[in-house]
Amino acid sequence: MYNANSVWARPSRASRRVYLHMIREYSAHDGQADILRERIDGRTGL
Repeated sequence: MYNANSVWARPSRASRRVYLHMIREYSAHDGQADILRERIDGRTGL
């Protein structure tokens, strides 16, 4: 049987660490891509 409370359960410490690592990696590469885009088209910001 499906338990709705398990969906809202707090993630384990290991999974939280993985999520934070993925967010940090994504934001670092996103910033690098933004710099390259600014160099190519000259626009800044969004």
